[in-house]
Amino acid sequence: MKKLFKNKIFKIFVIFVLCVGFLCAGAVIGINAYMISYVSDYLIEADDLENYSFDCITVLGAGLWDGEPSPMLKERLDFALEAYEAGCSTKFLMSGDHGRKDYDEVNAMKDYITQKGVDKDSVFLDHAGFSTYETMYRARDAFKVEKTLIVTQKYHLYRAVYNARKLGIDAYGYDREEKVYSVKNDIREAAARVKDFFWCMAEPKPTYLGEEIPIKTANATVTDDKIKV
Repeated sequence: MKKLFKNKIFKIFVIFVLCVGFLCAGAVIGINAYMISYVSDYLIEADDLENYSFDCITVLGAGLWDGEPSPMLKERLDFALEAYEAGCSTKFLMSGDHGRKDYDEVNAMKDYITQKGVDKDSVFLDHAGFSTYETMYRARDAFKVEKTLIVTQKYHLYRAVYNARKLGIDAYGYDREEKVYSVKNDIREAAARVKDFFWCMAEPKPTYLGEEIPIKTANATVTDDKIKV
């Protein structure tokens, strides 16, 4: 009798776990499908860039290799340069992780594009872009960005544009891709979309907000912290 009771409890537990698993899987699939569908109308291809004007081109950090932009980050920066040369904006917002003195994504990003001829006074640095959500929150509240073109890889572009638009920025994504990235990126991104879906509803404050630096009127040099030699 006890054995029968234990078997019944076990079966109920298994069914409960399976139901929860199916519900979670359904939520992940549903949120991802919704986010991709929502953003699809706000992606711009290279041929259409000249028909738009933006406050800035926002580039999101993607890691450093020996102090230099990683191959993924270089690709983003090259895409941003294409958009800049198309004339859709005269300013950049480089957003990345500069939470430690020995790790500085944003100055590496600025160095990369200024070495290719971009005026350093056109490049604003967001030193506290610790996540996609925080980048868009700070773009809105710290840099007062109203309209921007976001540059990143396609798999990441949906979440970045979604975050920006849900936070009130008139954001578009540069629909550009050259490489096919690992499926691991897609899996991680699927989970990140779910997280940001709820964050955009709750709007938690970023790790650091700081003072206002309106990108339309301020000089980009006020965001510099690199010692000139």
